[in-house]
Amino acid sequence: MKKIFYILGLLLFAFLAVGVFRNANLSTFVDMVENRTFDLRQNITIKSGSKVKDDNIAIIAIDDASYEYILGKYGEWPLPRDIYAKIINYLEQKNPKVIAFDLMFVNSMKSLKNADEELTKSIISNNNVYTALNFDNQPEELRFPPNLPDNLSVQVKNNSSIDFSDNTFSNCRSILTSILTGTSNIGIINVSRADDGVLRKMPLFVKYQDKFYPQLALKVYEKYSGSEQKEYTINSDNSVIINNKKIKLDKDGNVLLNWYGDSGTYDYIPIYQLIKAVNGEGHVNYDFTGKVIYFGTTAASLFDIKTVPTSRIYPGVEIQATYVNNLLDNNFIIKISRSYVFVISILLALLIIFVVMKCSSIFASIVLSLSIYTLYLASTYLLMEKYNIWIEIIYPLIFTILAIIFGYIVKYIIKSRDFDTQYKLATTDGLTELFNHRYFQEQMKFHVEQAKRYGQDLSLIIIDIDLFKQFNDTYGHQVGDIVLRFVAQILKRNVRTTDIVCRYGGEEMSIILPNTGLNEAIFTAQKLCKAVAEKKVKISGKELGVTISLGVSSYPLHGETPQALISFADEKLYLAKNSGRNKVGNI
Repeated sequence: MKKIFYILGLLLFAFLAVGVFRNANLSTFVDMVENRTFDLRQNITIKSGSKVKDDNIAIIAIDDASYEYILGKYGEWPLPRDIYAKIINYLEQKNPKVIAFDLMFVNSMKSLKNADEELTKSIISNNNVYTALNFDNQPEELRFPPNLPDNLSVQVKNNSSIDFSDNTFSNCRSILTSILTGTSNIGIINVSRADDGVLRKMPLFVKYQDKFYPQLALKVYEKYSGSEQKEYTINSDNSVIINNKKIKLDKDGNVLLNWYGDSGTYDYIPIYQLIKAVNGEGHVNYDFTGKVIYFGTTAASLFDIKTVPTSRIYPGVEIQATYVNNLLDNNFIIKISRSYVFVISILLALLIIFVVMKCSSIFASIVLSLSIYTLYLASTYLLMEKYNIWIEIIYPLIFTILAIIFGYIVKYIIKSRDFDTQYKLATTDGLTELFNHRYFQEQMKFHVEQAKRYGQDLSLIIIDIDLFKQFNDTYGHQVGDIVLRFVAQILKRNVRTTDIVCRYGGEEMSIILPNTGLNEAIFTAQKLCKAVAEKKVKISGKELGVTISLGVSSYPLHGETPQALISFADEKLYLAKNSGRNKVGNI
């Protein structure tokens, strides 16, 4: 029976588990909390010193000091574009590997057309200079979607289930036409935020007008590594091979970034120092040789600030730097599929249920269960730190709690059944399945007290099977047992559910009748006497007649104690037997 309970319980738990995983509202809540746990684990791994940023990435920052300097020197923002051209030319003399602008050069500066031309010339004449483009979903009435040069897109063969619906855009904020048509070194800088506004992942490609466009960081990485591609294949396991590195994408075509620190992780060179240098007013004491140099805004007033797992205020340009760093190290986070999380959660829950069922101590079972989950928690941290694997911890936590609760419910039910079984064995006669003599004495005492307290009627019937010894002597004790069971079943079927039928001892039985007066008790006794006499017991093909004699007593008429009522009913029983049997002795 216990095994059946275990099996049914586990089936019920499995049904509940599937329901938990399929609940959309719960899934949304779990995703939100799980993302926060990812942020926490990222911060812990950073503090442990296990992640080291690439020193070959540096940022030329338009920071607060530079913004103030630009306004003071030029009287306006944005910075005149010929200054960028001069900075590019200055940097090229320092032999950087890549120069990338996390800036968009949109719209021609009508008063400074020569400046635009100088910027265009410096970008297209140096094949290691990259700039940015951004897609959006603005309506056509605001901006008609421009057609982009074919050389900006790449071929993507999608053999996976990724549909790119979240990374498909209907419009584009174009940049200077001279740059668009003059170079293919243009990458997109679209980001992918979670529902809580935190940026944890970035698209590798996005779709616009049914074409794929690569992320700026991807183009910068390929230039740095010396292996530029125009064709990519997304395999059935959502992976892309880039420069012999296997990059794993999520279901929306994004990569999960691995973070190296708070804002300011990478080397920052304020742009005002470079402006001074190109104007002959100073010198930049930094070695740019062989490095990836990113231009971007870090001043809060310029609005390119994001929230990431490691910081609430994180410059967009440093996200690009982190992306390139991840590509260089092949250090992206790999999130384990939720189907595997479901299996892990079930196995964890089964282990905890086993612990709960086996431990006799509640405290010990809870401590052991929480210890098992704590070990799981520690293992998820180590997997992220050592192998960049993100295994969810919230669903396993929910299943741990449910398993503890469920385990105790099953344990309680089984214990309750065991208690009921033990109680039944302690209060029931095994042969007749009537209550035993001990239970009869307890109930007599209880009901007499109730009758006294509330002024209720109470009656007692004592029954004896007539000539029972002859059955044993003639047919054997097994036949005697059959007769006892035969009479017991007739008595149980012909009394109320509130009446208590007991085996008094030997061939004697008794019935306690709560809220029953003498006349009603005598009527019941007569009915029982007649019911037994009318039935025949079948033994070895023979039908044998059985009769009973009965004695009745009633509270308080015949006594106010259990002993007095039993004694009076017993006297009347023997009166019935001595006066011919098969009758009620009170008449």
